[in-house]
Formats: sequence, structure tokens, C-alpha cells
Amino acid sequence: MNKKLAAALSGSAVLMLVLSGCGGEDGDEKANAWAKQVCDKWAPQLKKIETANADLKRVSGESTKPDEVQRTDSAAFQAQADAYKAMSAAVAQAGVPPTKDGQATKDAAVKGFDAASKAYTDLKAKVDALDPKDQGKFADGLKEIAAGITEAQKGSTDAYGQLKKAGLDQAMNTQKGCKVTLAPTASPAK
Repeated sequence: MNKKLAAALSGSAVLMLVLSGCGGEDGDEKANAWAKQVCDKWAPQLKKIETANADLKRVSGESTKPDEVQRTDSAAFQAQADAYKAMSAAVAQAGVPPTKDGQATKDAAVKGFDAASKAYTDLKAKVDALDPKDQGKFADGLKEIAAGITEAQKGSTDAYGQLKKAGLDQAMNTQKGCKVTLAPTASPAK
């Protein structure tokens, strides 16, 4: 019943790897200072997202009862909404990054993380509205929610993309708070 949800979750682990990888010796003290300010605030948020994704994946198996899936999904979507809102605030509070078009980069990243937060809030509302006693409708609702996860991830992917495009990924990769421990998961189920 939840294979599509599990497949969508696999993508979320991949998107978290956008900023990970080999960080170069940038030497740009201003970019490093900006990245430290952001990453120090992101560390607990990235952990919340990682935990939420693990919880979603844990209950995506066919043997999990619908009411447990609903409770877990609702809590996980709320955690992700809160985490992306906090990540947006961290970028906004850090000020304009020291890059070409820094204001536009900041604005686009904030917009992307805010969009992800709103999308996860919407997913929480949708999962809360499902009736776990009607397994057929519940399963259909989960399929719609799985598609929504892909859309929710777009906001954060866009935000990460803006930071990477501006060259901030190198400075962020050197910060402990932005190190991501997630690894890609199995390929989507068909």
C-alpha cells in the first residue's frame, strides 16, 4: 500500500546530499563566516529532517497499521515543515551572502525553503484528513501524498541549488553543521 510513499522518501535522502561532497579549500573568509552562521543553525534542522525521513520510511511497509502510518506521517511532515522554516530563517538572518548577486541568492533560497515548509504543512493537513478506517481511500490518499512529497522536495532542492549556483556550497561543505550523514536509499519501488 505504501510503496509509492517509500519511493518518494528515497528521493528526500538524495536531495539532502546536494550540498554534501568534497568541500574545496575556498579561503574566502567572508563566505566561510556566512556559511558558519547558517550551518550552525541548520545542524539540528538537518537532524530533524533525517529523523522524519527515517520515521516515514519505517512506517511505509505493508504491515504497518493505517492509524500508525497516519500518526507518524503527520508528525514527520510537521517536523519537516518546522525544520525548513528554521532553515529559511537561518539564511535570512545570516544576511546577504558575499557572492555575486548575493541578495538574489538569499531571497531565492529563503523562498525555496519557505515553499518546502508550506508544502510539508499542506501534506500534514492532507494526511490528518485521511480516514484510516477506510483502507481503500486511505491507500489512495497516501498515493496523492506521495506525489506531494516530490513537490515539497522541489522547494528545498531549488533553495540548495541557488546556494550551490552562487558557489556557497564549498564554504558550507567545510562547516560541521552542514555535514549530512544521509546516504542514498534503494531505488524507487514500481
